[in-house]
Amino acid sequence: MRRVGVGDFQIGPEERDAILEVLDSNRITEGRRVLEFESRFSRYIGKRFSVLVNSGTSALVTGLNALRYCRDVGGASKVITTPLTYIATINGIKHAGLEPVFVDVEISDFNITPEKIREHIEAVDDVADYSVILPVHLMGFPVDMLSVNRIADEQGLITFEDAAQAHGSLLDGRKCGSFGLVSIFSFYIAHNIQVGEMGAVVTDDDEIMKFARRFKANGRMCDCAVCTRSQGTCPNIGRLEEGRDPRFYHIHTGYNFKTSDIFAAIGVVQLKKADEIMRKRYENVKKLNEGLEGFSDLIQLPRLSEDISYLAYPILIKKPEIMSRMKLTRTLEENGIETRPLFSCIPTQQPAYSVMMQNYEGKLPNAEYVGENGFYIGCHQYLDEGDLNYIIDIFTKVLKQ
Repeated sequence: MRRVGVGDFQIGPEERDAILEVLDSNRITEGRRVLEFESRFSRYIGKRFSVLVNSGTSALVTGLNALRYCRDVGGASKVITTPLTYIATINGIKHAGLEPVFVDVEISDFNITPEKIREHIEAVDDVADYSVILPVHLMGFPVDMLSVNRIADEQGLITFEDAAQAHGSLLDGRKCGSFGLVSIFSFYIAHNIQVGEMGAVVTDDDEIMKFARRFKANGRMCDCAVCTRSQGTCPNIGRLEEGRDPRFYHIHTGYNFKTSDIFAAIGVVQLKKADEIMRKRYENVKKLNEGLEGFSDLIQLPRLSEDISYLAYPILIKKPEIMSRMKLTRTLEENGIETRPLFSCIPTQQPAYSVMMQNYEGKLPNAEYVGENGFYIGCHQYLDEGDLNYIIDIFTKVLKQ
């Protein structure tokens, strides 16, 4: 039986050579490759700075703490965000000491919209309780950041983009992750630029960049991209008492979120292939949409656009009264097609946030519907014509029943 995974990663000759080069250097911690990826990724997104960390979750925690330190975002301040996302988004908000506040999503692309954000803001007693708007470009579908930024400017709020799933997605000719004061990315193994475990904080702001470098290294004083102590120089020495070492002088309560040159080396190779990866995923989505169009009365297929960098192929069941997600995905899995639920409505469907259920139950109908009836399969660049035809054939057999 053919197996079609949600994601795949194949180590090619370029990736192998890059890994071996790091191993031969006898340095696998942060070094030259991390710096190279940071520089290349900043240019790719269209921002001045990237700071690599060990995961997208760490990037969220780092970026949000940067807002508290560099922009005086107070503790318990409210963050407008989506209820339909991977739980790391909300965990990052909570671990930064902030309060997530949810507005509902649109069924068509699973994202929050400027209209719903504005409706919420106009209904609150005091917008001064709010500090940040944090949209998520779920599955690679861009949120309308131009309108979100206008609302933020009107209300004195900060925009923070969770672009973990949207490497390369375009809005108005600009890449997702280039609109907010801060944005974050994840390079998890199933993502479009994939290395295994790595994340990035991206910004144009010099102060936020320096904070991120310190925070990810347990809050130590150092914020240089490359330590120059071995060359006998250090810009921080003059600011310290004689005998103190800035590498062991801590000015924040940070974390060890540093990454590895091995992951960064893979990322450099992947980044060179990013446009081709995005094109191939688009072609796969187009092929699947064409093959499954006849069932559009039963399932919602993803919107097709060359501007979307598809993380996966999301499907929403339109008639759950005649076809349950559990039964459909179980049948697909039995036929070798791997599936994943389309996340869930965090405050009403995730036990970790059950304390919020009473406040949100019945108020997020679209997010709850998608959380109960949405799922996704793979559309990654390693699928071949046989895989795509197999997916279409299995869906056809199942849905015709």
